[in-house]
Amino acid sequence: MHEHQLAGSDEKPDKLHELLEELSSFLTGRNSFLDAILPPLIFLLVNGLLGFQAAMGSALIVSMGFAILRILRKQSLLYSLAGAGSVGIAIVIAWWLGRSEAFFLPGLISGSMTLLLTIVSLLIRRPMVAWTSYIARRWPLDWYWHPLVRPAYSEVTLAWALFFAARLYLQFSLFDHKYIDQLAVSNFLTGWPATILLLIASYLYGTRRLRQLRGPSVEEYRHDTPAPWQGQQRGF
Repeated sequence: MHEHQLAGSDEKPDKLHELLEELSSFLTGRNSFLDAILPPLIFLLVNGLLGFQAAMGSALIVSMGFAILRILRKQSLLYSLAGAGSVGIAIVIAWWLGRSEAFFLPGLISGSMTLLLTIVSLLIRRPMVAWTSYIARRWPLDWYWHPLVRPAYSEVTLAWALFFAARLYLQFSLFDHKYIDQLAVSNFLTGWPATILLLIASYLYGTRRLRQLRGPSVEEYRHDTPAPWQGQQRGF
């Protein structure tokens, strides 16, 4: 009994360390937290203080500043320009429509496309979360479609679809009523903060589900190891 308790107490720190490593590897090289949230927040604050024109200029200056900083640090040019480009498109649409809340319209459109792709991936039995894992890890693609592996990725993808749908419903409702302050807050809270929490939950559930399914691990699949399998012990 005592030995079992000690083993359990050791497992929790190991799991936490594993989770932190996985999050770090996922986030490394991608758009930073500030790149994603600061331009919309600047737009919101300046729009309330100085008006629509000043808000557009301020958001564009901040996003360009991040792009220049990334270039100076010799980080990926793709990520440097992506943030500035998305803000630029949002500003053009907001200016063209003459509505401050239209600044968030490109995000709503891209969110809708993401939800659509997620649903389609489930319908064709090629869950989107499996594709994102493949792009990040480069494990054998056929491993994800194994009948004792794919259900874990399908279930996590379904959870993501429900999250995307709930977020879109909330944001479209706020957009339709022109609640720009609430829309900005919603855009922030359901952005990176919620995404990080969802990543954590997805990893914990996914790794546990893979062990329950008792399919082959990536290495066992690569080496064509016959059943019974040890299964995937880390990584999702």
